[in-house]
Amino acid sequence: MAELDMTRIPEHIGIILDGNGRWAKKRHMPRMYGHRHGAFTLRDIAKYADSIGVKYMTVYCFSTENWKRPSDEVGYLMKAPSQFFKKFFKQLVTDTNIRYEVIGRKDRIPAILSDTLNNAVESTKDHTGMVLTLCIDYGSYDEITTVVKEIASLAKEDKIKVDDITPELITNHLFTKDYPKLDLLIRTSGECRLSNFLLWQAAYSELYFTDTLFPDFNPDELKKALIDFQSRDRRFGGLSKWSSIK
Repeated sequence: MAELDMTRIPEHIGIILDGNGRWAKKRHMPRMYGHRHGAFTLRDIAKYADSIGVKYMTVYCFSTENWKRPSDEVGYLMKAPSQFFKKFFKQLVTDTNIRYEVIGRKDRIPAILSDTLNNAVESTKDHTGMVLTLCIDYGSYDEITTVVKEIASLAKEDKIKVDDITPELITNHLFTKDYPKLDLLIRTSGECRLSNFLLWQAAYSELYFTDTLFPDFNPDELKKALIDFQSRDRRFGGLSKWSSIK
């Protein structure tokens, strides 16, 4: 494996955590077994990313469409984070400098999960390490619809003019408005689609798809993704300085 260039670490990484259920099925275990192991994987890669200087990691934990899954699985996903944080609070919060944030709808998740997430955010608000954002009941369609409503209200109240609506204004109303641009978007499990995740933010991010199922996406796998990212020639719609095209 090539060496990681520590001077070119992406500032903001997004990850679609996919493949927990298939990982469990391969082991003849229930899907919940895969979700549990996926939680440990997230813990490990977050610590690794923080240690090498990644500033923001935004992860797709539960989408606005995931409510369509079997009720027992949804029920588990609504309860498991609370149990996980309670059992491993010292490892996840006290012993790290990672700061937790949460984005997504707040009106549909149960109180026990909401309280757990709020406690993680509040307990780490003074941490100065990587910001780990958990996207729960999140979808880009929902996010962008919310942004459109906010901007329409501003226009209706004559606080802005139509000509004031720019990509920058829209960006400044996103759930991620306080974050830097998304540099790298990773999806595990071999699926090659964005599935309604950070659609606006991903416009010029590098995309990395791997067949590795998420519970097996350990720090070494993340390192591979980062090395691949560092091999990209990011032109943002322009030409590379090495290009001979006129």
